[in-house]
Amino acid sequence: MQTLEEKSTQLCVYYKDEKVVDLWASQDDSFSPDSLINVFSSGKSLETIAMASLVGQGLLSYATKITDYWPEFGHQGKQDLTVAELMRHEAGLAAFDSSLDTQDLLTENIKQNKVGKVIEEHAQKYRPNGGSRREYHAITRGWIVNEVFRRVEPAGRTIGEYLRENIGTPLGVDAIVGVKQDELNRRALVIPLGFKFMFWDSLRPKFLGRRMELNFFQLVAKFIRLVPMMRDRTTGGTPAPLKGMHGIQFFNEPALAMGETPSANTHSNARSLAKIAAMMSSGGKFGDQEFLNEAGWTALHSEPVKAAMGMGRTIFTQGGIAHFTPCDANSSKLDEAFNTGREGFYGWMGLGGSIFQWHPAHRIGFGYVPTSLNVADILNERGKGYQAEVLRCIDRLNK
Repeated sequence: MQTLEEKSTQLCVYYKDEKVVDLWASQDDSFSPDSLINVFSSGKSLETIAMASLVGQGLLSYATKITDYWPEFGHQGKQDLTVAELMRHEAGLAAFDSSLDTQDLLTENIKQNKVGKVIEEHAQKYRPNGGSRREYHAITRGWIVNEVFRRVEPAGRTIGEYLRENIGTPLGVDAIVGVKQDELNRRALVIPLGFKFMFWDSLRPKFLGRRMELNFFQLVAKFIRLVPMMRDRTTGGTPAPLKGMHGIQFFNEPALAMGETPSANTHSNARSLAKIAAMMSSGGKFGDQEFLNEAGWTALHSEPVKAAMGMGRTIFTQGGIAHFTPCDANSSKLDEAFNTGREGFYGWMGLGGSIFQWHPAHRIGFGYVPTSLNVADILNERGKGYQAEVLRCIDRLNK
């Protein structure tokens, strides 16, 4: 676990509610398996669990228009958008035309509709060439989902409040959207790996000390495959999502960590993600506790739709989680990189490395959280290697 691509890393795996892998590595003595790390888009799966809890209570339906719960959302022609379309990244709101203030993301300000009013007056934008309406809502989905959630949730709680009270405390895990002041010192800050540094290291042969897994030609080939994804999007030319944002390091800022950005700024660790994933792999239960009822769990995993999203073709359920499936002869290289080695898993992953996924058929809960962000690893393949090994182990056990 100690390579160029790993500075401080956590890996945890559950099998049938039993923790079977619990590893962490670092040269930093302050780093522990309980250190909090920004898991970026792995938090998207936590926001889907929050929404599914409302579905399970009969308070929310994925097929219903968002305006049934939030009438003002319908401004600027958004009146027909359903909850399922939002969850599948088909809302046409992949980026906003203005930057939000980090102060507006504090729980108390979200409840004053500081973020909601921006969304209400925003128009949709889809690719001009038509085709798939699916475009990755990297940051914005969580902001929109949070607004729907708090309007439907009986006590008016935000996703951050729900996760603390309904998942974190009873399950004994860290599922934090909105870090508290006294939790800031538990964070292990993320470290982006620069493109220039990666390219120079990739030029070395392995026997001369190359620390990257990919050589120069493999790295270039990967970037070439990603070019169409970068071009085919509506977010080009839009302002930074947040005022003062100056790159990925901005996510280390305490002011941002303390706000609620569920899709890109959830703090957790591999132990916590794996335990939550174990609960999800067991139908929403862990031990004798139920965290998501059968109706909510089933709805979350239902109605999968396959569509192009730039990073190959993705399968998203109506509840907004990805389903990873076997590839065939017609699958592209991107499809293979996305799916092969994690077949049967549900969930998602985060920028540069983290993975939070579960495998209901084998009852596997998987959590992988690094601090070093390899921005070239768009499909989180370095963590996928551990997933593939877990699947091989389970296959041997079942023979």
